[in-house]
Amino acid sequence: MKIKEIRDKESDAVEAELKDKLKHLFELRTQAVTEKQEDSSQLLKTRRDIARLKTVLRERQIAAQKTAEPQQA
Repeated sequence: MKIKEIRDKESDAVEAELKDKLKHLFELRTQAVTEKQEDSSQLLKTRRDIARLKTVLRERQIAAQKTAEPQQA
């Protein structure tokens, strides 16, 4: 998943995607422990996708705070 694709989505969709990726990461970790994992690179890819999703959500949160500050003053 590319960062541009994530930024094009709405916040609700990004949060839902984040939730799905976290579940997927848990499943991958479980497979790694039980040695049933076929592709070990999936762990890294999923972790990076989670980081991208969290980054976009945080950027949006900061932008919302900046727009709210001038209105309060």
